[in-house]
Order: sequence, then C-alpha cells, then structure tokens
Amino acid sequence: MTDHGPTPESPRHPDPPSHPDPWTAPADGLGTIPDWLRHPQFDAEPSRADRRRIWLSRHSVKLLGGAAALLLLTFFGLVGTTGYRALQRWGEPPAAHPTISLPTGEQASSSASPPSAAGPFDGTPAAAFPEGAAGIALPAAKPTGPFSKKQVAAALAKVRTALVTARLDRRFATTKDPEPFIRQFAPDARADLRKDFASDVFATYATKLTPGARMTGDQLRAKGRISYRATKDAGGIRILEVTTNFVWAYAFRTSGTVPGDGVVVVHDTVVWSVPHPDDVDRSSNGLWIEEANSFASNIDCAAFDKGLLDLGTPSFGGPDDPDPDAVFDPDKTLDLPDTC
Repeated sequence: MTDHGPTPESPRHPDPPSHPDPWTAPADGLGTIPDWLRHPQFDAEPSRADRRRIWLSRHSVKLLGGAAALLLLTFFGLVGTTGYRALQRWGEPPAAHPTISLPTGEQASSSASPPSAAGPFDGTPAAAFPEGAAGIALPAAKPTGPFSKKQVAAALAKVRTALVTARLDRRFATTKDPEPFIRQFAPDARADLRKDFASDVFATYATKLTPGARMTGDQLRAKGRISYRATKDAGGIRILEVTTNFVWAYAFRTSGTVPGDGVVVVHDTVVWSVPHPDDVDRSSNGLWIEEANSFASNIDCAAFDKGLLDLGTPSFGGPDDPDPDAVFDPDKTLDLPDTC
C-alpha cells in the first residue's frame, strides 16, 4: 500500500539568488533599465503561416468542441445503423484479466440449475428414435424355405400389427381388456395368452399401464430390428420364425428437470412363429409366441411386479452400471443390473 501521509521533514526553501535582480537592484537611484528597453525592436509583419497559427490558437477550443460533437454524431449514427454486434466485431479485443491462484483442498463452486428439457426425450438417446409405428421397419419379404414371398409378407405384417397393439396402442395400454391383442393370434394360441394376462407374464411382450398413470401427449419412440428364418419346431412342424428386438420409450409427466426423468424404457426380444398351413389344422394356423424376454427401467417396481407400467424413481441401468444409456440400445443385452 502506498503511504500518502506527511513526510518527517518539511522541504527546504531554496537559497536566495546570488546575483542581483534587475527589477529590484538599485542603480543610479532609479534602478537598472533592461537592455531591451534601451534598444527597442520593431516586429516584422507576420507571415501567412504565422497568421494561420495565431488563428488556430484562438479557435482551438471551438474546433475541439466541434470535432468532439462530430465524433459523437458519427458514433451514434454508427450504432443506429450497424448495432451493438458490429461494434463488438470492430472493437479491439479485450485485454486478458489477471486470475488468482486457487487454494488447495476440497472445493465447491456455484452453478446454475440445468435448464428444463424442451421435450421429454431430449437429452436421452430416445430423442433420435423414430416416432410410434415408424420405428417398426419390416425386412423385405423373400421366398424362404417352404414359405413363398407372399406367405412371408403376410407373416411379417401379422407381427408388425401385433407389435403396434402390444406396445404402442394407448387405448389398449389403458384398458384391462386384452382381447384386441389376443384376437390377432391363432385360435389355439389364445387360451395360453389369456393366462398370461391373468398374471404378470404378459409384460414381457405387451404394455399395460397402472390406473391413473399420466403419460404426456408425446408420441412413443421405438427402435429395433426384425429378422426371420424358416425352421421347424420341437414337433417337426415347419414354421416361419420371426424375431423382434426393440427398445420402447414412453414419456410420463414429471416435475423433474433432468433430461430423461419422465422416460420409461422397455427393451424386449420376442420370438414369433407362423406355421406352414399344410402342417397344422386350421385352428392352429396363424400367429404364435414362442418366447419372450424383457427389461424395464425408470419404473414403479411395485406396479411392474403386477405386470403394469408406470414412472418410478429415475434410474437407468442401476448404480453399478457404467453405461446408463445401455437400456436405450437394442444391441445391448437384457441381462442388466436390476433397478428395483
């Protein structure tokens, strides 16, 4: 800090001059007369340059004020024409402000709250998923084994319709009646399906919401793949086996502000089959489910124990999962840490 207090020693006054002052030294009783008064000089006529210099000295204050006003007018005209961004662009870059050294030890810094997501899927991989049924793409139908191209196309269409009803139909998901889905299967397959819906088994291939579950109006998202092959079942019946592997993302209302707080994810793999019509009775001709497995995340665990879907405590993959986005990836295994 600079000390501005009084100095210990006052400044010394200068010594008086050793030579006599021509204005005060007495001489001849009248004082000494300077030489320039003894020999007067005549001023020469000022040149043009001298006159300009004299004029400028007399009007310098006025000129300075006028120049300043002109500069101000020019500046505000520039602001009015080009705006603040142009002035920023044309201005000199700001000088770097010096920083301080951070202390050692544990630290915490202030931070702003994360902004609310514009949509329920924003900030999650599901934001890039197709909406609704657009996410269910069928492979090209080709003659396969004993099945013709037409038979393959018909079987794929049955599977797609069943997927839309089971996972994407809001009316089906919010009612207790499973028949709109069950009626799409071969008559001989329906009894076992009704048993599934009487328990919690159906949740491996179909979605039913808890009463009062509040979904948003956003389109559900889906991503996955479908493949098929010709094979035989355990009884030697020729079947067209269709395997689906999909991740379904549902948006629920939530007060959370973290991206994905209101998103429930279901990942399932289902093996469907359609027997060759020449190998079965008419009542067995149609769609069947051979096998189904599923995984759900961000769910209400008590509801899911009953096969019902609802939003639970936000968690994707569990605390031991190093990749929380794994549940959104259809290529990942369903064998993930339990979040309940």
